[in-house]
Amino acid sequence: MQIYTDSKQRQLKPIIFVGHSLGGAVATLATLWVLEKRLRQSSPFCITFGSPLVGDVGLVEAVGRENWAGNFCHVVSKHDIVPRMLLAPFDSIAKPLIAILPYWQDMMTNDRKTVPDSSIQDAGRILLNNVLQYTHTVTNYGPDSLRELGVIKRSPYKPFGTYMFCSGEGAACIDNSETVLKILHLTMQSHEKPYDNIVQDCFSEHVEYGSVLNHVTEKSMSGKRTAKPDSESSDKMGMSLQLEAIGVGAQDDHARIALQRAGNIEKKHNTNVAKLAIELSEKQCIMAELEWSKERSEKENGITYYDSFRKHEDIDNNLRRERLARFWDQIIEMWERHELPNDFQSQNKWINAGTTYRRFVEPLDIAHYYSMCEGKGNYISDGRPTRHKVLQKWMEEKEKTRSSRGRSGRTKLASLTQDSCFWAQVEEALKEMKNLERGQYQKLGSLETFEGYATEMINERNISSDVFLEGSSFTEWWKEWKEHKQNRFPEWRSPLYEIMETQGCNG
Repeated sequence: MQIYTDSKQRQLKPIIFVGHSLGGAVATLATLWVLEKRLRQSSPFCITFGSPLVGDVGLVEAVGRENWAGNFCHVVSKHDIVPRMLLAPFDSIAKPLIAILPYWQDMMTNDRKTVPDSSIQDAGRILLNNVLQYTHTVTNYGPDSLRELGVIKRSPYKPFGTYMFCSGEGAACIDNSETVLKILHLTMQSHEKPYDNIVQDCFSEHVEYGSVLNHVTEKSMSGKRTAKPDSESSDKMGMSLQLEAIGVGAQDDHARIALQRAGNIEKKHNTNVAKLAIELSEKQCIMAELEWSKERSEKENGITYYDSFRKHEDIDNNLRRERLARFWDQIIEMWERHELPNDFQSQNKWINAGTTYRRFVEPLDIAHYYSMCEGKGNYISDGRPTRHKVLQKWMEEKEKTRSSRGRSGRTKLASLTQDSCFWAQVEEALKEMKNLERGQYQKLGSLETFEGYATEMINERNISSDVFLEGSSFTEWWKEWKEHKQNRFPEWRSPLYEIMETQGCNG
């Protein structure tokens, strides 16, 4: 890994991590490490052969969110048991696996194929039986069904990346996680060989990936097609080719349904995104109407659109706010129901649209909350809608993936205040000022914290110019806070005082 940590070497050509068996798991982890550290402008690529599964659903979701799945290709032979083993609980595979490992090690070290003795064959049968039992359960029952039936726990391990399933008939690539799980099980349920031969294949195929790849290459170069000639459509033709290539046969209903379901899910996801994109274009018109209203409020009335909406809730703007809320609520609900692509929340189009919406419209949600719940509760802890929390989380997670190299600080104030909850912070500070006037001096700490927060926002130019308009809630708070401090300490000064009273706030 030294080449990746050496800054002088970072501009070299991309590196491919390759590993077999446990080495495949190590290669996967090394690739994830490099991707997470973002040490290079070009991404690494990982190829594994007969690798056990690495990571649970949390890792799969993180890989999808970061759009890293395309950096991994896992090659799996038809009967190799290692990629399937961790679908069974460890205590069900530990004993037979320990018995088999020396035999495997001898085969790989000495590059020779020997017939295992009876004890190894018995251990192989036990291992195969246990793995088949658990892969069947994992691929045919969801977590809820398992709990209801009172049967075994579902394995936490989940596949990610592209899986290249190889057999004597060729190879096929699958990248849908749930479909990969099913194919991992179905490809081992071969009926064209005696059971003991399958047990032997579980051993031999794990150490013969060189032969597997050579065979796949020959099949590819020969252009041999194995689909049935009477396929009714190009989709069925493609599916038949895939099923034949992975060695389960074009007539295997379970495998066909799994592939068909994966294709249907992908089509449904794409259709949903296309419909949402059309709706987003329509919602941009509503955003433009709100922006026009904002400019009119500031230029003609000299008041922020937040304070204008807070004091005199405009019916038209309230309807626009509610329409936009329904649209983004719909998106969040579809995402939570897995009706959108796995990487939807990391796509720049939706990150940027959601962030703009949140920074522009959440101030109106805050104004509505405080006008309706005067003196009751805190918007951030008690009233903030889920959509804003989720959209903010998506943006923050995306920011982690964006390189900070070449970025410079703002030289002008932002067009929109970057913290969409800024006005909620102001409202709480105004409430604390009232409490302070009643003699609750324990509120001083929270007010000083808010002053520091506002100072940092201004210094980093993460605040918009309308905040400093004469009639804004922030300016109101500042006047009350300055008066309180100077009544107690006539010579009081602070960084925010210098900004507000001396330097000016024109960015």
